[in-house]
Formats: sequence, structure tokens, C-alpha cells
Amino acid sequence: MQDVSERKEVEKTLRIASVAFETQEAIVITDAQANIISVNKAFERTTGYTAAEVMGKNPKLLKSGRHDADFYRVMWSALENEGQWAGDVWDRRKDGSLYPKWQNITAVKDESGELTHYVSIWMDISDRKRAEAEIERLAFYDPLTELPNRRLFLDRLQQAVRSCQRSGTHGALFFMDIDNFKQLNDTQGHAVGDKLLIEVAARLKSCVRETDSVARLGGDEFVVILSEIGNSPIEAAKTAETVAQKILSAMRNPFNLDEHACHYSMSIGICLCKDAGTDTDELLKRADTAMYQAKAAGGDAAHFFEASMQEAVKSRALLEGHLRTALDKRELCLYYQQQLDNELNINGAEVLLRWFSADLGSISPVQFIPLAEETGLILPIGNYVLETACTQLKKWQRAAHGSLKLAVNVSARQFRQKQFVNQVETIISCFAIDPALLKLELTESVVLDDVEDTISKMRDLKKIGVLFSMDDFGTGYSSLSYLKRLPFDQIKIDQSFVRDLVLDKSDRVLVKTIIEMARNFDVEVIAEGVETNDQLIILQDMGCNAYQGYLFGKPVAVDEFERLVG
Repeated sequence: MQDVSERKEVEKTLRIASVAFETQEAIVITDAQANIISVNKAFERTTGYTAAEVMGKNPKLLKSGRHDADFYRVMWSALENEGQWAGDVWDRRKDGSLYPKWQNITAVKDESGELTHYVSIWMDISDRKRAEAEIERLAFYDPLTELPNRRLFLDRLQQAVRSCQRSGTHGALFFMDIDNFKQLNDTQGHAVGDKLLIEVAARLKSCVRETDSVARLGGDEFVVILSEIGNSPIEAAKTAETVAQKILSAMRNPFNLDEHACHYSMSIGICLCKDAGTDTDELLKRADTAMYQAKAAGGDAAHFFEASMQEAVKSRALLEGHLRTALDKRELCLYYQQQLDNELNINGAEVLLRWFSADLGSISPVQFIPLAEETGLILPIGNYVLETACTQLKKWQRAAHGSLKLAVNVSARQFRQKQFVNQVETIISCFAIDPALLKLELTESVVLDDVEDTISKMRDLKKIGVLFSMDDFGTGYSSLSYLKRLPFDQIKIDQSFVRDLVLDKSDRVLVKTIIEMARNFDVEVIAEGVETNDQLIILQDMGCNAYQGYLFGKPVAVDEFERLVG
């Protein structure tokens, strides 16, 4: 009889070890001199090498070349001192392709503590790396243009600012957007707009150095960071200007979108990164401010930020904040400038909006009306003007001034509302006024923006008796064919033609032509800006029907106007 239990146990352990050795992870066993003595099937599948091809060789035959000497120095130091090392490694397969792996190396020692083997276990992590790269791309890059997004851009801008501060050099930030991009999206669709954005991104990258950064913030807004472009502000500005002109030139080349050659330009705002105390948010605001200056100048241009621009922006923001509460505070009111017939009798007035702020004092309409248009505040303000004018007409109907007419200016944004006709009809009905006493003044730009819509709305309101006057006639591009179709009751000759009427023969010819044309169309003519008797006499001789201007009186509060009427 022989006890075989110990042998059986050893065989069992060997079977388990054999199964474990053929796991999904690649395993390499080397001797103490790091020569390969054993590999498993997973090693062969991962590397492309057979066991016979690597036996007795050093694992360095798998080196990718991506890691420097310091990397391996740290690895061997850990193995010597701690007996183990683990980390991500790039290796090379037999076919030359590179792949990432997670590797764990263990130093094996005998009972006396002498090193006998190294055991390396690793797994291919290509899928994980691809997933990480995709997550990073989605987090830091714009999916359409593949440029850095806002998040990555802000990080790079901080780095650029710190770099300039350390080196004592200057950098520059460009803030750019495509001129008239919204028009492209509205007319051609977003798919074509996306093609333009992709091409713009490519052209921007071609205009800067590899060390510079191009990013897309969103929509058609792009930014460029130029690092260390000059030791002085003048030198940096000169370099920035050169790059900006290169970009503008590149953008002027036609874009082939859906087999059509289209032309688009850019507006560029430039801010130098030179102030050590200026944070990234402030730099971005400055570049944005300069870009809007370039756009306001007509686009296809580059403007540098100046302190005066920022002051204007702050002033505008302050004005907007107060304007938003002006209605609630009852700071807005109407003034009335008399209008006279050809017998020089007052037959009505143009209502003019005035703003007397408790905090800012009297604010010129030249300042706050454009602001109201831009911010959309013109809608509630315009409604207030219309309601106040109709309230006054109602009062006059009940008193002795029931025949006075009021002319009310209507903004483009107000007139283009789909519900504008209903709003006017509702106000007229609510105040129970005679619609023929209300005259709505439209500028040429409003009329010609959408002629068919204008005609439709004018005809709807004329059906109930509302009058219409074309304001600032002659300053735009009115067509006689349009004028024939538009149901105006009155044409207002712009004051710029009346001003030089006495001295300028051309203005006299123009005004006379307008009056004769209006007569042929059976439309009344009113001249605004009449300031002298000589102007009045010329206008009367030409057959003008009505007058308005400082010769007869400035805009005044309603109480004073009523005293003038008598």
C-alpha cells in the first residue's frame, strides 16, 4: 500500500494552475535576467508572436517607443524596492501596430529571498482607451467642426494668460462671427449653414500657427488665441493685425455650398492679453465688444478693443437697466409737436416720446429708442404710446378739440408683429375713438422690409378708417411701383431736404418733384423741420399741403399744446 494523497493534491494544484495560466489576460514569465521562459495563448493572440518566437528573448522586443527612459526607470525601481509595478503601457505587436494595455508585473522570490522570476500579466485596453477618447471629445470638442469647445477654450485661455505673464510677452484674443450667417440659415437651411461652419473652421486653422488655438464657442462664434506674439504691445498688435488680415482674406474667397459659390465675411474683435490683473472673462468681454464695433462698421473688418468701447458698453447696460423700469416708474411721457394745414391752422400733432429718468435725468430719444428696438422693449413702449395717444384723442373728442388728429410713429418690430392689426383695432374699440383721427407713421425701411405684409396690414386698418403717413420720405429707396400700391394718405418730406431748401437748388428740385408726384397720386404732403419763413414761402409756392417744425413750435407737454390750440 502507498499513500498517494500528496501526489494527488499536487496534480490538482497543477491542473488549477494550468487553467489559470490560460486565462483571457496575457501572461509572460521570465527568469531573473528577464528572459522569457513561458507565455500563454492570450499572449500569442494579443502580440501576434508564437511562444517559440519569443522564448529566451527579453520582453523589450514589444516596446512601442512611446515611453522614455524615465518611465522604465520608475518601473524597475518599483520592482526592486516593492516587488511589484502596475500601470498603463503602450506596446507593439508583431505586425508593428501599437496598442495600450494595463500591465501588472510581480517579482517572484524563493524561500531565501532570492529573485527567481518575473511574472507579467496584462490585458488589451484599446476599447477602454477609445471610449475615454470619445468621452473627452464630447466633453471638450465641438462635434460639428471638431474644434475645441467653450470649456476647453477657457482652459487654454487661462494657460495662455499665465504663459504670457511668466514670459513677459503679449498674446492676443480674437472674437469672431460670420457676417449675415442668420440669413444663410433662414434661407438655405441649417444643413448648408453647418457646411459653412465646417469650412470656416478649416480656414481659421490654416491661418494660425500650430501653437495657437482655434475654438468654436457656439453658433457662428469662433475664437483664436495667439500666444507670445510680441515683447511690447505695439509689436503684439502688429502681429495680431497681420493674422487678422490673413483671416479676413481667407474668408473672402468663395465658399462652395451645395455646388453654389457663396461669399461670406467675418467681423473680428481683438484684445491684447497684456494686463496681469485681467481675468479671462474680462478678456472675452473686451474682444466681444471690439467685434461688435467691427460689425457696426459694416463687417468684414477687424477692430481692436479700446477702453472707450468698454465704457460705452457699461453705459449702455446702465441705460438698459433703467429703461426696463421706466414704464413702471411712469418716467415715459408724450410730447406733442403741432402740425398745420396749408392755411397754417393747427389740425393735429405728432406725438413724440420723452424720457425723464429720476436717476439719469432727461434722456434723448436718439439714445433710448434704438436701445428699445434692440432689446425688444419697443413692444411694450410702443403699445403704451398708442394707448396714451388714443386716450388723449378720446379726451379731445369729449371737449372742444374733437377734430385734432394725432400722428403716432410705429417701429419696425412693432409693425411686424402678427397681431399688430388686432392690437390697433382693440385699442381703438376700447377707447371708442374715431379711427380717422389716428395717423400711423411708417418709415421707408419698415415699408420695404416686407411690402406684401405691409400692404395687407395697411389695407386691414384702412378698412376701419385709420390713416397712414410715410415718414422720412426720400431718404431710402422707395419705388414708384411700391408707392402706387401702398395706401398712404400722406407723405412726409424729410427735414434733411427742407433744411437746405433755400440755398440748395438740388433740394428744391427734389422737394418739388415729391410734391408733384404726391399730387398725382392724390396723396397729401407734409414738410417737417420747417424752421424759417423763407423755407415756408418756398414750400407754399410749391403747393405743399401741411407743415411741421420749430417755426411753429417745439414739441411740448399736452397742457401747453392745448393752450396753443386755444
